[in-house]
Amino acid sequence: MGVHASGGGVPARSDVSTTTHMSGWVVFAGTMLAIVATLNIIYGIAAISDSSFFVNDAQYVISSLNTWGWVALILGCLQMLCAFGVWAQNTAAIWGGIAFAGLNAIAQLLMLPAYPFLSLALFGVDMLVIYGLAVHGLRHETL
Repeated sequence: MGVHASGGGVPARSDVSTTTHMSGWVVFAGTMLAIVATLNIIYGIAAISDSSFFVNDAQYVISSLNTWGWVALILGCLQMLCAFGVWAQNTAAIWGGIAFAGLNAIAQLLMLPAYPFLSLALFGVDMLVIYGLAVHGLRHETL
């Protein structure tokens, strides 16, 4: 370990190890991804069990509420895994988080007849997750 010329035992600036840290956007995106994943899991289970939570007699663009419940449940599980990977600064999980947030945004727009306002809110959160991960998630800043 290098020391200053004074011999005081203080490490030289060039010997300080560099560490990576996450930006606030990445932490925010990971947290929002986990929240959306939790909601997708809950609402997926509710849709699969034909809960009375959803709008009655809604017409879907593709398939039925039961099918979209399975889509939401599977996407939610994958999003939860990606959220933990984002917090662990795993590059593959960041790319997966971008992909699954994009897929979830499309799924939410297709599920508008079931719960319109929630679908729009989750679509907006997905857009923020994509922004946070795409712009700030792949940049490893050093001190």
